[in-house]
Amino acid sequence: MQYPPTKRDTVVDIYHTISVEDPYRWLEDPNAQETQVWSEAQNALTRSFLDSFPKRDFVKQRLTTLMNYPRYGVPQRKGKHYFYTHLAGLQNQPVLKRCTALDGPATVVLDPNRFSSDGTVALENIFFHKDGSLLAYSTSQNGSDWQEIRILQPESGQEYEETLRWCRAPALTWKDDGSGFYYNRYPDPTGLPSDEQSTNMKVYWHRLGTPQSDDILVYERPDAKELHFAPLLTDDQRYLTLHVTHGTDIRSRFYYRDETTGGDFIRLLDDNDAPYTFLGNDGPLFYFLTGYNAPRNRIIAIDITQPEREHWRELVPEQEATLTNALMVNDQFVLCYTRDAHNSLSLYRHDGTFEREIALPMPGTVLDIAGTRAQSELFFGFTSFLAAPTIYRYDFATHTLALVFPDESGFQAEPYETRQIFYTSKDGTRVPMFLTHKKGLVLDGQNPVLLYGYGGFAINMMPSYSPLVVAWLESGGVYALANIRGGFEYGDEWHRAGMLDRKQNVFDDFIAAAEWLIEQHYTNPKRLAIYGGSNGGLLVSACMTQRPELYGAVLASVPVTDMLRFHKFTVGRYWIPEYGNPEASEQEFKTLYAYSPLHNVREQTVYPPTLLLTADTDDRVVPAHAKKFAAALQTANAGEAPILLRIEPKAGHGHGKPLSKQIEELSDLLIFLYKTFEIDPEPQKTD
Repeated sequence: MQYPPTKRDTVVDIYHTISVEDPYRWLEDPNAQETQVWSEAQNALTRSFLDSFPKRDFVKQRLTTLMNYPRYGVPQRKGKHYFYTHLAGLQNQPVLKRCTALDGPATVVLDPNRFSSDGTVALENIFFHKDGSLLAYSTSQNGSDWQEIRILQPESGQEYEETLRWCRAPALTWKDDGSGFYYNRYPDPTGLPSDEQSTNMKVYWHRLGTPQSDDILVYERPDAKELHFAPLLTDDQRYLTLHVTHGTDIRSRFYYRDETTGGDFIRLLDDNDAPYTFLGNDGPLFYFLTGYNAPRNRIIAIDITQPEREHWRELVPEQEATLTNALMVNDQFVLCYTRDAHNSLSLYRHDGTFEREIALPMPGTVLDIAGTRAQSELFFGFTSFLAAPTIYRYDFATHTLALVFPDESGFQAEPYETRQIFYTSKDGTRVPMFLTHKKGLVLDGQNPVLLYGYGGFAINMMPSYSPLVVAWLESGGVYALANIRGGFEYGDEWHRAGMLDRKQNVFDDFIAAAEWLIEQHYTNPKRLAIYGGSNGGLLVSACMTQRPELYGAVLASVPVTDMLRFHKFTVGRYWIPEYGNPEASEQEFKTLYAYSPLHNVREQTVYPPTLLLTADTDDRVVPAHAKKFAAALQTANAGEAPILLRIEPKAGHGHGKPLSKQIEELSDLLIFLYKTFEIDPEPQKTD
């Protein structure tokens, strides 16, 4: 394949006396003309490869059909109304609606499809006043992490004049009297270097109907500019609390102040020794989900008048399953546990006594739990590999579970099956993996397999429905999801076994999954594709550079590939707790340098067919990662396999992406696999 010419510069950095070349540093500047010309040429090459597939129209139409069904968000009851999001078929963005009865008519509150003609303005967050008379909502443009907040009266449709800017991962909490709210934001980033734009977060009080310039500063930490503050008023409005985090570190701090007396914030939990999630309070008695002395989490109570650890009370002790989410509803604890990568829901009384388990329809994943302490109903979503998301309501008075919004996808699951297996990784660790495929699969070593993973940041990979996977299954493919270390499936120890100097465990787990699939005759290296996004893009890129002969195709979406410079772009510095710092620590440099995909591309090596996907306005994992990696692979590859780069315009890291762009991207992913594995995706007609 004839690739666009790529310049090699003589840039050299010194890390702890070791010289490291960076010949494609120039690709880091997205505004430079030579970078833009190179990017356009790469996109043109990728388009010529993908668009030449003769069944392209069929693939896109099939995905369009699979994605053309109504989808609903989990309802929230505020005052007399229920609010929920609704995506009707092929709309680009979901619409916010409200109703007085969930089986009755609903009216549109907010339609983000009206914000832009191409669907690239997304509704990101909605913050309701408790009686539903007011809401604040945030939007993002072109997939950016930057968001703007506006305020609306749902009843009248009146929008307030003010717009609140410079928000990223916003948190907002209303005063009961509706006079205003507390929220977090960053200073105006204009003129700041990209890696300093997301520092020095502050908490402000905003009075309704006033300009942002009049907002009152409530809290800041100029001595710790990388801390993130999420404000939350307690239900009794007495305390303003701050959930305090540093980057992607799951450990947290907790501060509060008494709103009746004012004064300074009290740092109740400031050792950053474990995660703490505030659940609610009874006066000075505060309830938390925490991992303190409990790697799989537990529920505790802290009396803030006696905050010393010896006075802490354990309400729900650590279990064998991992406690991954908790909420107080109907004055009870609703606890979501993860056991071998699928969920269960349990109810515990206020004093920590077990009440009952809510029976779920099948092994799968609980999505978004909604309810308040004063309400007697609970809503949650549920999904699995072969079941599109459905919404359920649990009635505490009758202990009954009812389906509110059923699966309207039209997908017929009967011809397929999912099973969970456990395989052994390089160091003897037992790792779970889900396999989904047509029933009666013949284990002849010839099946096309798509192996997916993530492995980082304590993020669980759970069973979920995907039109991409359905299309792959229909064409005879096998879908495998490996629950490798770095996630939180088995608690904090599982996460820590896949971070910092133990990151290689993640790659070893994934490589072992691939080897198991081959040894068990599901497939062979020429028919095995690996796929991951973001940190999962790092995963598949590292596994490909370490074992290029093991795979027949690689799909790396918005990947992190330059592990020596990741912390220099936008929010990359906040990943240091997970990855390490190559400049501050010689040992961490050695660890990162050993697996950094960009720095482990070897000359005259045969690499598998590879499709790298990025987006021009991704301000989380900047496109330079994918561009530099593509340049290195294209230069080094000794084989004939294509190394392609797809750069999405007017898009970001993936959140808020309009449905039309999702269809285009998923079509390209499938076409790359079909073309590489010589699969005909269209069922053959029989006479």
